Parts: sequence; C-alpha cells; structure tokens
Amino acid sequence: MQLTASATPRTGTRDADGMAVASFILGLVGLLVLNLFLGPIAIALAGAALWRGTARRGRALLGLGLGIADLLVLVAFMEMDSTVSWSF
Repeated sequence: MQLTASATPRTGTRDADGMAVASFILGLVGLLVLNLFLGPIAIALAGAALWRGTARRGRALLGLGLGIADLLVLVAFMEMDSTVSWSF
C-alpha cells in the first residue's frame, strides 16, 4: 500500500514553472522595494527554473533580467547618493 503519490515528470515541470513565475514577480517588485534582497532571489529562482527545464522559459528569462535590473538600479542609486540605502 502506497500512502503518498508518486512523483511524476509533470510535478517537476510544475515546480519549475512556479519558480519562473516567482522569479518574475520578485524581480518586478524588487524594482520598487528591497532590491538588494529580491534581485538575487529572482536571479537564483530564474536560474533554477531554467536548469530544471521550465515550460515558461520566457517568464524565467524576464525574471532573470529583472533581477539583474534590480541590482543595477541599486548600484545607480548608491552612486547618486553615495550611500548603501535609499534616503528620502
């Protein structure tokens, strides 16, 4: 008797698809707030989704690009303000 469902190939693809969507969302939100934390997380999730062979390759690439953009925005603001954080 088997108490748990067996893992199917579709389960792995669905996990990778979720990572691609999460990467996109975190990268998008990271442009506005917490880009120091959300940018690297978006990059890592996009890389993992692409490595696992997601069906949402475009979304994973967008998440990767947005994660990189998060870090570039952070660097630009740090250069303009000469600090590590945003000041209002």
